[in-house]
Amino acid sequence: MKTTKFLSIAIVFTLLFGTAVFAQKEKTVMVGGAPMYPSKNIIENAMNSKDHTTLVAAVKAADLVTTLQGKGPFTVFAPTNEAFAKLPKGTVETLLKPENKSKLQSILTYHVVAGKMNSADIAKAIKKGNGKAVLATVQGGKLTAWMDGKTLYITDENGNKSKVTIADVNQSNGVIHVVDTVVMPKA
Repeated sequence: MKTTKFLSIAIVFTLLFGTAVFAQKEKTVMVGGAPMYPSKNIIENAMNSKDHTTLVAAVKAADLVTTLQGKGPFTVFAPTNEAFAKLPKGTVETLLKPENKSKLQSILTYHVVAGKMNSADIAKAIKKGNGKAVLATVQGGKLTAWMDGKTLYITDENGNKSKVTIADVNQSNGVIHVVDTVVMPKA
């Protein structure tokens, strides 16, 4: 009887506190009010961030979910909902239409670099490049990474800059750097 009661208490304890203990062991980063687990992939984590609902909707509309759930590794510069809101009125709605799928894919894959580059890796590349590092995107374009003090920025091929607001959000298949502006490939 005591053994059964002990096991029951142990199971309840594990169910209630196991996730919290696991999160502590994983060194989660909070993004959009949710912990980002290094053991989960880019899509699994992004779906939990209330700051990335537009990005998740765009990834779904562009049929890129399977790709970003893949092995990778990927470095993703992930625009927030506020970043998408900076685009001209109606842009997001237009891009989410099925007839604009290829354009949306191009924009989204422009935010992705093959391989895992944490902020220290990017900083080393910037130092090696005398203040700038050119990153080849999965889309085929280039992003330029640079720093202003300790703040990391990326600039697109059109000269628009985006600030990294949360760096080094590790994923099972790469790393996310949250950015405050959507960058665009050359038209």
